[in-house]
Parts: sequence; structure tokens; C-alpha cells
Amino acid sequence: MGEHYFSPQPNVEHRCQRFQEQLRGREFTFITDEGVFSKRRVDPGTRLLIASVPIPEEGSFLDLGCGYGPIGIVLASLAPKAQVHMVDVNSRAVELARQNLAANGITNAQVYWGEGLEPVRGVAFNLIVSNPPYRAGRQLVLSLLDEAYGALVPGGKLYIVGRTRQGVKTVASRLLDLLGNCREVAKEGGYRVYVMEKDVLEG
Repeated sequence: MGEHYFSPQPNVEHRCQRFQEQLRGREFTFITDEGVFSKRRVDPGTRLLIASVPIPEEGSFLDLGCGYGPIGIVLASLAPKAQVHMVDVNSRAVELARQNLAANGITNAQVYWGEGLEPVRGVAFNLIVSNPPYRAGRQLVLSLLDEAYGALVPGGKLYIVGRTRQGVKTVASRLLDLLGNCREVAKEGGYRVYVMEKDVLEG
């Protein structure tokens, strides 16, 4: 039922579960449910993304399309001085992310329900991290990432991950044309991580 994970209101029946994951040398607890992305484990792409992102000690961070929250929770755990914002269009995922913040004792993060960056409009970010919803369509993903790049402070960075067979190399090429920079920083198990850095002269 993966097509439901970018639906605002999944209508599949609830079937909650809980599991532990080791990420960046720490153990985290996650509560998941039907109708959200990768409900049985943190997926390999997200794991690679989490492992590949240099995390500043402080600043304003965004987990864009947070799902049940693994990226934002790890960011907040490793950077307790930072303020982490987490956004998802899926109301069920948002509720789970809030439960997972509590389950992991995270107090420097907040979860918002809404489309794209609308819930955090006006906030400027030092770091944005995203495993975009490629199944929702390439044009939507490109539009979402263009908007995210625009929300970075000068010198801010946007990291994304995607599956090679789902066309992430094409997305990266389009982003290079659109934004002027996009480089690969990690590759493993059919996934690739890219970073876009906003020039200090931009903004």
C-alpha cells in the first residue's frame, strides 16, 4: 500500500507496530502504522541519507516529507542546540512522528501537517534533508526541491536521496540545470545521495 504514504488522509486500517533502529551510533524507537512509507523498518535510502549528512551543531533544520520521523529525530538527537522542523502531507505520518519524538525524548523538534513547505513558510533553514516522494511524480518532486532550495539561508545545504532505478540521476541532472549546483556525495545499494548548497552570494 505504498501509494498511500503521500496521501493527506490514508484510509487503510490501523495496524501499529514498534521497532528499534541503530542510526548514527544511537538506538532509536519508532512506532509505525499502515499507510505510511516503509512501515516495517527505516528503508535503506533513508539510512544512507542519515549516514551521509554532516550535521551542524546548531541552526534551523527541516525534515521535508518526514514520514514517521526518522530523519528529523536523528538530526534533533545529534544536534540538541538546533531547532528541527518536520513536515509531511500525510496526517497519519505526522501523528506517528509526534509520538516518536516523545518516545525518543526529543524536545527540540516540532512536526507540522501540510503540503510542501507551506506549514513553515517564512522560515529560513541552514539544513534541509529529504527522501522525496518519487512515486508522486517527477515534476512534483522537482517543484518541491526547488521550493526547498529557495528556503535555504546563504550557505545552507539541501540533501536528498533517491533510487537509481527510480530516476534520481535524472532528477539530479534537472536540479543541476535548475539550481546551478547538485553533486553526488554517497552511493550504496542502488541509492544515491545528492547535495545542493546555496551560494553565500544568493538570497
